[in-house]
Amino acid sequence: MENLPFLAPIAADMQRVDEVIRARLGSDVVLVRQVAEHIVAGGGKRLRPALVLFSAGAAGYPGSGGGERHYELAAVVEFIHTATLLHDDVVDASDLRRGRSTANAEFGNAASVLVGDFLYSRAFQMMLGADSMRVMQVLADATNMIAEGEVLQLMNCHDPAVDERRYLDVIRRKTAKLFEAAARLGAVLAEAPPAVENGLAEYGMRLGTAFQLIDDVLDYSGEAAAIGKNLGDDLAEGKPTLPLIRAMASGSAAQADAVRSAIIDGGRDAFPRVLEAVRATGALEYARDVAVREADAARRALGPLPGSAHRDSLLELATFSVTRRS
Repeated sequence: MENLPFLAPIAADMQRVDEVIRARLGSDVVLVRQVAEHIVAGGGKRLRPALVLFSAGAAGYPGSGGGERHYELAAVVEFIHTATLLHDDVVDASDLRRGRSTANAEFGNAASVLVGDFLYSRAFQMMLGADSMRVMQVLADATNMIAEGEVLQLMNCHDPAVDERRYLDVIRRKTAKLFEAAARLGAVLAEAPPAVENGLAEYGMRLGTAFQLIDDVLDYSGEAAAIGKNLGDDLAEGKPTLPLIRAMASGSAAQADAVRSAIIDGGRDAFPRVLEAVRATGALEYARDVAVREADAARRALGPLPGSAHRDSLLELATFSVTRRS
C-alpha cells in the first residue's frame, strides 16, 4: 500500500484488512494463489477499502459494541476491484500496471480471466458473512453496474462521436460505482440515518468520478514511471476520454480531425499530434476543472456527517483525488 499521509489514522486498520485479504486468497489451486498474489503484491493506493473504513468511522461504526465486519467488507471491495483489473487488462491487452508487468503478461489471458472470476466468487462468499441483505444488495448492484460500464466503454472505443455525457455515464458506472458502494457500506454497517448514508454514497460517486478524470488527464500529462503505465495507453485503445472529447469540440478543424482519426485508428503513431492538440486547446485544464467540481461536490455531500477525524480524512481524500500526480 502506498504511503499517503491522510491514511495514517487507519494505518492499523488497513493492516488488518491486508491480513484478511491474504487469508481469504487461500486456495489449493496453485495458479490461483500465484496470480492473486501477483496482483495484491503490486500494492496500489487501496483507496476503496480505505473508503469503507473512513465512511464507517465517520458514520459512527463500530460504536460502543465494537465490531470487525468493516475489515471483511473492505477486503470484499478490494477483491471486486482486483477482479475488474484482471479483466480490464485482458480486454485492453495491457502489459504494465503500477509499474509492474500485468498478470496477463505474466500468466496469460486465460489465467487472468479465470482468477478474476475466482476473486468475484470469493467476494460473494465473504459477503454472506456480513449476514445483511442490505450489504448484499449494495455490492451486487455495484458489481452488475461495473460490468455494464465495461461493456459501454467497449462500445465507445474507436467512436469519435462519444460526447461528454456518454463519457461521464461510462465512468460513473465503471469506476465511480465501486467508490460509491464502498462509502455507502460504511453507513450501512453503522446503521446510519438515510441522510448520512445518501451523503456518503454521493461523496463516493463524486470522488470516484474525479479520480477517473484525473487518471485520464495523467494519460496525457503524467510520467510513465509515476503513473505506473505507458503514456498514451487510452489513445492506443481508441478510448475517447474527456481530454480528447474536449479537444475535438474546442479545437480547430485540423486539430479535431487529428484527434478523430486517432480515436478511429487507435495505436500510438498519432500520439505526438494528439498530445499537441490536447495541450493547445486547453483540454487538460478543462478536464481537470471538471474533476475539481466533482471533488467540491464530494465535500459538500459530507454536510450531514458530524465532525470527526474520519470525516476530516474524507475531506483530505477529496483534495488528494485532484492534486495527485500518480
